[in-house]
Amino acid sequence: MTSENVSGSEAVESAAAASAKTVDDQLIDEVVGRAQAESLQLFLREQSSERVLAIQRDPGHA
Repeated sequence: MTSENVSGSEAVESAAAASAKTVDDQLIDEVVGRAQAESLQLFLREQSSERVLAIQRDPGHA
């Protein structure tokens, strides 16, 4: 494998990671927006090596 191939491979991986982050950011924005619209509270919990998003109805709203 030449250094040119490695650089190309790294560029593809970098682009894929950036694209995945963009999709993640869009999904987070959508979930937060929906939760706010429905008076829900979001909690991000760290459990061992995982992150868990918990959703709970805001007790101040019926």
